[in-house]
Amino acid sequence: VQLQAFGGGLVQAGGSLRLSCVMSGSGSSIYAMGWYRQAPGNRREWVATTTTGDSTDYADSVKGRFTISRDNAKNTVYLQMNSLKPEDTAVYYCFAKLSPASLVWWGQGTLVTVSS
Repeated sequence: VQLQAFGGGLVQAGGSLRLSCVMSGSGSSIYAMGWYRQAPGNRREWVATTTTGDSTDYADSVKGRFTISRDNAKNTVYLQMNSLKPEDTAVYYCFAKLSPASLVWWGQGTLVTVSS
């Protein structure tokens, strides 16, 4: 199983970016996909999750600005990030779980830098 994230980059405050993460190598359906992020010197923090049935949940810090979605046919999860702030600067990691009790699979991370 492999997850590969795309879409990071440099953007000015107030701008937008869209991250993508593709999961390959699994023949099973995916229970949950989502994103964490880690800023320099900080712990990895949860950002958003989407689970089977298109249920979504967000960290308070991104609620109303970020939107998570998934394409089950493509085993892909997206994170649309709007109204970006310098404090959103971090390496963003996607994750996936095949079932509620399964291991967590991680992507390699993609860097998002928001300039003020």
